[in-house]
Amino acid sequence: MPSPDLLALAVTLKMAALTTVILLLIGTPLAWYLAKMTSRFKVIIEAIVALPLVLPPTVLGFYLLIAFSPQHLPGEIWQQITGQQLAFSFSAIVIGSVLYSLPFVVQPLQKAFEQLGDSLLEAGAMLGAGPIDRFFTIVFPLTKASFITAASLGFAHTVGEFGVILMIGGNIPGETRVLSIALFDHVEAFDYAKAHVLAISLLIGSMILLASVYLLNLPSRKERE
Repeated sequence: MPSPDLLALAVTLKMAALTTVILLLIGTPLAWYLAKMTSRFKVIIEAIVALPLVLPPTVLGFYLLIAFSPQHLPGEIWQQITGQQLAFSFSAIVIGSVLYSLPFVVQPLQKAFEQLGDSLLEAGAMLGAGPIDRFFTIVFPLTKASFITAASLGFAHTVGEFGVILMIGGNIPGETRVLSIALFDHVEAFDYAKAHVLAISLLIGSMILLASVYLLNLPSRKERE
């Protein structure tokens, strides 16, 4: 039987990986839409996407907890379809993580798409390339560094989440107990030795991830210079 901290690590990595994939699938078209949008409502959509940057996690977690309960529509529909309660489940913390980490993926991609311009895409269209073909042959290769940054930031931010997950997921071992909650439990129990191990591990992991992103982006920065 794995230790509680190893179970928390497994849940954390599973949640962060799944959240990052969903964020890229959702965030890429959203970032593209915002980059090309000229409507006056663009600033409103950008503000909604960026709201988790300034909104206290417990506020978002509180309203998600209400929405996920069987007494309200999203939670009621989920329970009718799956037969299980959405609140205090692994699915709940993934949904909450997607919403809370969305700006960390959308904003780097939107900035990259805005800087790309339209000339290369117009040239591709003149050569007969369709929208999907132009994206994978022109847009993605030129913005690959931004995709790496967006995925890394989304993953790292998800790993470090606490307030949202605690509100909507609770502290269920092997299901919703992640490393940040395990760290809090050790501190609350005055078990500082285990707390140090988790804290240092998260610190080192974050540093390695960020350093890797900077190293991967270094060739792109040199090319621009």
